[in-house]
Amino acid sequence: MELAERDGYDAVRLRDVAEQAEVALGTVYRRYSCKEDILASVLNRQVSMLKETIEANPGTGATAEIRLADFFEQITAVLSASPKLAGAMLRTVASGVPDLVERVSRYRGEMTGILLTVMRGEEGAGSDLSTEQEETLAGVLQDVLFAALVGWTGGLHDTKHVVAHLNETTLLLFRGARST
Repeated sequence: MELAERDGYDAVRLRDVAEQAEVALGTVYRRYSCKEDILASVLNRQVSMLKETIEANPGTGATAEIRLADFFEQITAVLSASPKLAGAMLRTVASGVPDLVERVSRYRGEMTGILLTVMRGEEGAGSDLSTEQEETLAGVLQDVLFAALVGWTGGLHDTKHVVAHLNETTLLLFRGARST
């Protein structure tokens, strides 16, 4: 994490990880096949911590849209505090390394679950959509979140644009789901 945050994706080399961890390079290779494997582990750890935080406090806004807007604001602020690390983890998800399919799938599933938890809020808050609609919306929002963050890490958008885009998407998706 320190290497990625200090110098970005390209700085995460197995040799440097071994040196930083004060272990032999062979020890690192026994656990990780490539830098994307290491960064996927970091990503899964970060998402697990986020999941625990959200499960403890899923949000108290009056509607799913308000809870999601708060979540998007918070997660964007957290990621922007460590932009090089965030960029490295996003590049890993998009890397297409075949050995990482399971970890990337787990990341996507966890993020979709986190969005569902936020949508449903504290006990009793819920949303006015069916479970199937909620799951579909959470999956689409996860994809839009990922795409918006890729745009941010690539310098196409600032964090305000990311949050605004996610909020607009949320409103449109909920409006569409409610009209069916």
